[in-house]
Amino acid sequence: MNLHQRINAFTKLGAFLSQFTTPEAVKNETVDYNELFFDGFKHQLKLAKEHNGWFTQKNLIFALQGWAQSLTPSQLEQWLKEYNFDAVSPQQVAIIMAGNIPLVGFHDFISVLISGHAVLVKQSSNDKHILPYLAKYLEQVEPEFKGKITFTEGKLKDFDAVIATGSNNTARYFEYYFKGKSSIIRKNRNSVAVLTGNETEQQMQDLSEDIFRYYGLGCRNVSKLFLPKGYNFDAFFNAMFPWNDIINEHKYANNYDYNKAVYLMSEFKMLENGFLMIKEDESYSSPIATLFYEYYESTEALQDKLKTEAEQIQCIVSKGFIDTEIPFGKTQKPELWDYADDVNVIDFLLKI
Repeated sequence: MNLHQRINAFTKLGAFLSQFTTPEAVKNETVDYNELFFDGFKHQLKLAKEHNGWFTQKNLIFALQGWAQSLTPSQLEQWLKEYNFDAVSPQQVAIIMAGNIPLVGFHDFISVLISGHAVLVKQSSNDKHILPYLAKYLEQVEPEFKGKITFTEGKLKDFDAVIATGSNNTARYFEYYFKGKSSIIRKNRNSVAVLTGNETEQQMQDLSEDIFRYYGLGCRNVSKLFLPKGYNFDAFFNAMFPWNDIINEHKYANNYDYNKAVYLMSEFKMLENGFLMIKEDESYSSPIATLFYEYYESTEALQDKLKTEAEQIQCIVSKGFIDTEIPFGKTQKPELWDYADDVNVIDFLLKI
């Protein structure tokens, strides 16, 4: 199976997913194998929602929209154009996936397969319904994928390299357990936004997307703000208001109530608007329904700080602050060539 065949297979998968990017799935009669997979995938999405309360219909649709837009010939070819896969010696690559947001490990999955390797997947129990079904679709549209995709719930065996995503604690276990293997091991990271107080209304509204999408559960979600001294929060809270219905989601509301009670009992100073709390804190990882903030004295000092603490940071959202910044509203809309932890997975896969 050559690269063209693999790109063609993932393009067909993208077309299949595009049918599920609205509240009512709309069947496209030109999509291959719909008679076998369309109704079944609707059922898998239903199971995913029932199994994980954070996987609401809105969040599932958002994730599928992103992948449908990425899995097109132009996007796939732009992603892969600088690489030569002709000399790849197929290996078995294990992937240990997180389960915080829908299909969070899908980029690793397609990277392994499109590079010409076989994949051994250990999924999170929080996100176990969607990917195996999509794997079956891939095997149908490109039979040469059969035998190259394996899922396991047990101990990983017989693999040559590993990509593992987890917490700082599990990363220590991964580093020990996989010390003899080529590996990418990801730890906790969070995203930040650097504000000046001169942001436009639209930029602030876009920032709300970076904060609230997926309830803030993703490493690309903004969990902390860096603010100039004397920052006026009025524009910030006004821009957050359109997300006020999020408090009607019971899992989010439970976290909001719990964390608010903890802060009040501990007499921590905070600001809140009925569905979001903001608290001055030097940490990067804020609880659900909470956003941390920290004041900065100068742009130069903050740039130095974030460079020093880069291993804790996934994305920096800003305008004109740093070369690697992410535009407001784009953290949960990565391109195929935007790699987690800034580690190029395709480069890694070409060298194993």
